[in-house]
Amino acid sequence: MNDQTLNIRRKSITLTQDYARVIAKFYRPDGRRTNHIIKRILKLTEEEVEEKLNNVFDDFSDRHKDLDTIFKKHSDFVKKYIPRKAQISENRKCLIGAYFTHEYSIEAAAFFNPSIVMHPDQSGVKENESRIILSFRATGEGHISSIEFRSGVLDEKSNITFDPISRYVEQPKVISNPKYDKHTFQLKLEDLESWNEISDNILYNLENQFTLFKLQNAVQSQLLEKTIAPAMVDETITNILWLAKSNYEVKFDKNHRISERVIFPVSENERNGIEDARFVRFINEKGEVTYYATYTAFNGFKILPQLIETKDFLHFKIITLNGKAAQNKGMALFPRKVNGKYMMVSRQDGENMYIMSSDNIHFWHKNSILRTPRTPWEFYQIGNCGSPIETKHGWLLLTHGVGAMREYSIGVDLLDLKDPSKIIGSLKEPLLSPNAMEREGYVPNVVYSCGSMIHNDELIIPYAMSDTKSGIAVVSLDELFNTLLD
Repeated sequence: MNDQTLNIRRKSITLTQDYARVIAKFYRPDGRRTNHIIKRILKLTEEEVEEKLNNVFDDFSDRHKDLDTIFKKHSDFVKKYIPRKAQISENRKCLIGAYFTHEYSIEAAAFFNPSIVMHPDQSGVKENESRIILSFRATGEGHISSIEFRSGVLDEKSNITFDPISRYVEQPKVISNPKYDKHTFQLKLEDLESWNEISDNILYNLENQFTLFKLQNAVQSQLLEKTIAPAMVDETITNILWLAKSNYEVKFDKNHRISERVIFPVSENERNGIEDARFVRFINEKGEVTYYATYTAFNGFKILPQLIETKDFLHFKIITLNGKAAQNKGMALFPRKVNGKYMMVSRQDGENMYIMSSDNIHFWHKNSILRTPRTPWEFYQIGNCGSPIETKHGWLLLTHGVGAMREYSIGVDLLDLKDPSKIIGSLKEPLLSPNAMEREGYVPNVVYSCGSMIHNDELIIPYAMSDTKSGIAVVSLDELFNTLLD
């Protein structure tokens, strides 16, 4: 069987990169050059400042919303280099900020690896239609990846009409004083082997829900203590602050359309990219919906699995995943608890597919091999292509396999509904492999997805083509199950 045995319908729509989608990003050279640049700006007359600033606005104001606010924010980032006695007008402050701003084309290299979920707002859609949100990995200069979104409506025939894509791209506001749960924070420190007398002293007087500011004050108080070895204090405090800054929150303006929102790296863990977010619509025991996404943070040297949490795609919490099983790439969360436990599929060793369970979504210690490569199209490695999808026949799990010439294909496994560690059906050959039109790109010979959904008894698969652009494929569930359970 090849990928044409099943009636896989590739939709004609293709989602491609747009070089013009740029963010106004802070940029600063070394301190010596920063001093020199600011001194040159301070020597300008107010008339020259106004003229230069007007030129900048003429050239760039139609490319960004609220550009003066961005400039003032970036000026604040370098204010320590501005002489204290200097009298700075609003125009001069803006101009300083403009010199420490550059445009970054977030899709310059690629726009790929999509996932799809139902939109939290289904009001106004017709019967047999669904409003949806797709996430994408956008990659720009330096191979730095971020998360972008698109929205639209799936009609009764599984055709997607996308909402208009905005010309603008906006970064969220980073919440400067997020809250932390004391018990969870302690558990994470224990997992990092940083729970000791120092960390106990720092957290002891903090409330059960404490802010970053209060944590920093507690750290300063600990630094005044002279009873513990300085090296041990420094190491523990470094780990505490690293943990705090790796767990943060961001919020978009509600007036920014979904296509305007981009989650760009914020923490040190992510400075070289946020990769392959696998979004899933998770329903808890009370029927409450939360959207989670596992993703890979990359700092240029090592990768770290992390978690995104949101209810509205406006306010996002970024969370570290801890535990010996929280490693490697491709962790994908089940859309509900199974037998009272959170569950994930993952790739622990870069080769095999694993299944994991936990009592706490933050901590992952238990894992076992779900499946090893067994057919030629996946001899190199296997992994998931997004979260399992619940059906009456079992958990539908899309997989990726890597074969000869490092060709990536998409397959399907069916997991037992009550015991997902059991595979009850598999396609022997790929459901989807790169065709002649999909082979060329940033990384050739790859089709890949980060999450699918069911709509009107059909499986909707958004997929990337050679890490460059994305498309949509559709297959009948009845036809798929007939093959899987044959």
